[in-house]
Amino acid sequence: MLSPEQREAFDRGVREFNEGYYFECHDTLEDLWSGLRGESRDFFQGLIQVSVGHYHLGNQNRAGACSMFERALRRFEKYPRRYFGFDLEAQRRALAALLQGLAENAPAAALAPSPPPQWHFDVDASAGP
Repeated sequence: MLSPEQREAFDRGVREFNEGYYFECHDTLEDLWSGLRGESRDFFQGLIQVSVGHYHLGNQNRAGACSMFERALRRFEKYPRRYFGFDLEAQRRALAALLQGLAENAPAAALAPSPPPQWHFDVDASAGP
């Protein structure tokens, strides 16, 4: 599914996300996404939107975070519970919880997941959908 160069960029984007570098993750994955075609394109765009949502959340931009998380959920709708070696169902639940907290105007500390969110992809399964 991904060329070796694309896989390297993807792995870098995941590392950036896991280290809390959400804006950098967005840049890295967007470069990868721009060259993708086919059924996985929306999945990768959803990941970018999750990253941007966390960036907004960290900057107290609740409206921006809400918009990105909602858009990511819509992108993820057509994919199964696990996709590309990723527990997409757990990601959907985490986004729904964040959106609920945002809707309830929860304090910023309550919205910041502790520990920070982490993405984990099963390397063998992520070779394809």
